[in-house]
Amino acid sequence: MSLEDDIRQEKFQNEHQKASINILYTGSWLYNINASFLKKFDITPEQFNVLRILRGSHPTAMMLSEITRRMIDKSSNCTRLVEKLKQKSFVSRVICENNRRQVDISITEKGLQLLKKVDTNMPEWEKAVEKLSKTEAKELNRILDKLRT
Repeated sequence: MSLEDDIRQEKFQNEHQKASINILYTGSWLYNINASFLKKFDITPEQFNVLRILRGSHPTAMMLSEITRRMIDKSSNCTRLVEKLKQKSFVSRVICENNRRQVDISITEKGLQLLKKVDTNMPEWEKAVEKLSKTEAKELNRILDKLRT
C-alpha cells in the first residue's frame, strides 16, 4: 500500500518531505512488528537492543555510558532498561573494584540463552523486509547511510 493510502494524505509539499514522512512511518511500522515479535519473549525492542549490545562485547563487561552510546534509540532510559533486565536475570551489574563509581554490566548465561531462542525465530521477524531483493536491501542501506552522513 502506498504512503498516501496508509496515512490518507494525497499531497506532500515535495518529494523530500514525502521521503521524510515515509521513513518515519516505515520506521514506526517496523518497530511495531519488532515489538510484537519480541513480546512472546517478554522483552521490549529496547531491552533486546541492550542484550544484543552486551552479547557483542561478551565476555567483556560494559559501562552504562558505552551501552547508551551504541543504542539504536538514543532517548531510551538505559539505566531503567538495565534494571529491568537485571530483575529478569538477563544481565548482571558489578561495581568496579578500581573505581567505585563505575558499574560494569554483563550479559548472563540466561540472557545469552534468551538471545539464542530469539535468533532461531528471527526469520519470522525478517519476513517484514523480505519483499526486498538482496540488491534492493543493499541499495536501501546505502541510501539510509548516505542520509545520516
